Amino acid sequence: MKDWTKEQLMYEVEKDQVSVVYFYTPMCGTCQVAKRMLEVTKELFPDFHYGMLDVNYIRELAIQWEIQSVPCLMIFRNGIIQEKLYAFHSVEHLFLLFQKYKEV
Repeated sequence: MKDWTKEQLMYEVEKDQVSVVYFYTPMCGTCQVAKRMLEVTKELFPDFHYGMLDVNYIRELAIQWEIQSVPCLMIFRNGIIQEKLYAFHSVEHLFLLFQKYKEV
């Protein structure tokens, strides 16, 4: 999964597509575990667009989108936040969540 800049983020989430964005901080241990689960799950949904951002560099967006903690996973379609997830639980949980957006 690639680190996006703020500009890439805004460009990708505005498109007519499913964009999965992972927000993290480098020193967060839970973020590292969540990232591994996301990496496994994303292989099963190659049509989605994936990016990740360190929230330390997008403070104003984190406030605007009310990101309360990390890790945070947000799913966008056409510039609209569809889901915001803080507890990733398991690969199966992420798979079932992504499956909802594959079928739409």
